[in-house]
Amino acid sequence: MFERSRLSLARWFTLSMGGILVLFAGLLYAREARDRLRTFDQALYDSGQVIASGVEEISYGDRRRIDLEDAPLLGSDAIRIDTAIVIARWYTPEKTLMQFMGPIPAPTLADELGFQTISDPAAASGEAGHRLRQLTLPVYRNGQILGYLQVAAGLDPVVQPLQDLRWFLALGVPAALGAIAAVGWGLGGMAMQPIRAAYQRLQQFTADASHELRAPLAAIVSHAQLGLMEPTSPQEQTACLQTISEVGEGMSALVGRLLFLARHQGQPPWRLGPPSDLVDLLTPLVANYKISMAAQNLTFAATLPPSPVWLRAEPDLLRQAVINLLDNAQRYTPAGGTVALRGEVQHRWVVLRVEDSGVGIAAADLPHIFERFYRVSPERSRQSGGVGLGLAIVQQIVALHGGQIRVSSQLKVGTEFELRLPLAAAPRQFPQR
Repeated sequence: MFERSRLSLARWFTLSMGGILVLFAGLLYAREARDRLRTFDQALYDSGQVIASGVEEISYGDRRRIDLEDAPLLGSDAIRIDTAIVIARWYTPEKTLMQFMGPIPAPTLADELGFQTISDPAAASGEAGHRLRQLTLPVYRNGQILGYLQVAAGLDPVVQPLQDLRWFLALGVPAALGAIAAVGWGLGGMAMQPIRAAYQRLQQFTADASHELRAPLAAIVSHAQLGLMEPTSPQEQTACLQTISEVGEGMSALVGRLLFLARHQGQPPWRLGPPSDLVDLLTPLVANYKISMAAQNLTFAATLPPSPVWLRAEPDLLRQAVINLLDNAQRYTPAGGTVALRGEVQHRWVVLRVEDSGVGIAAADLPHIFERFYRVSPERSRQSGGVGLGLAIVQQIVALHGGQIRVSSQLKVGTEFELRLPLAAAPRQFPQR
């Protein structure tokens, strides 16, 4: 599936970029051809004007005569000009040939005025394919037409560079398309990496969730079947129903945690609520945990900042993160141990630490403890009721608040979780009227 998607991405990338490249190459060639031909036409026109300036009209009474002796290329007394013109012809106002240079033309002018591209009349001599650019223009003097001038020059200065450009595009465009295809294949692979990783995480998450739900479902089914068997005493039925109820509650808690993770996955921090006082948020928790930990013969110490600490936070989520850490500390600290909650302000951050003197976490497990359904010890977690989602929820909550979480632990010594959360400005207090 991923390879087909990658191939599809590369194909569409190549087609789109290749289409743009071919279109650009076509426009480049058309522009180059137009500019070169326009420059060539202008040079041919200027040469024609130089020749026309040498034409003189001589009058004898009522008779008029055209003198071409001083016209370059046409007259014998004309100055020599450096030009590529190969054909120069002069026609009378009646379009009859009067003087010419180059191949023998038709006796009368039959071509249209303006620029034309024609075959070289010398093609019969072996220069097949040679093209000329021809200009035919009327020449006026004092409002009267003197005649028609026709000049032509070879198109080699235009054709040869365009031919070189065609070869360059013919070789360069396919090579560029190949490079585009290779780049598209590489970019497709890079684009598929996060999708592949997300798909693998989804598969792993689905497998883990299915595994976690399969055991309690099997327990519910087995106890339901046991309760339906006859004869069954009321005590056995009560025990079966009690087990089904407990397993159902566990499944409900598990589904609730999964929904929490799915609901807040990728939620941006700017959706957080107004600033909340962290001290005010944690004070009730401290009171509750002092009582519950004392009941388990644990010493609980809490040190919170003396003044309000403002955070842009969702109070319920932040409270849930601290509860998860305190629950873990309480769960994995043997009787007689200590648990501490400490908070302090450091520059633009507030740092919360949850410390315990519990069983600790092995160094090999530390990189994985924030993964969903990861258990340091499956047997111990099953006995304590954990399913491996508590720390994943804590990490997601901290990330949602734009914070960081760090853990350090040593077996049989204890564990310390450190939360760093960004401070917020205190809410503005408006004076009462």
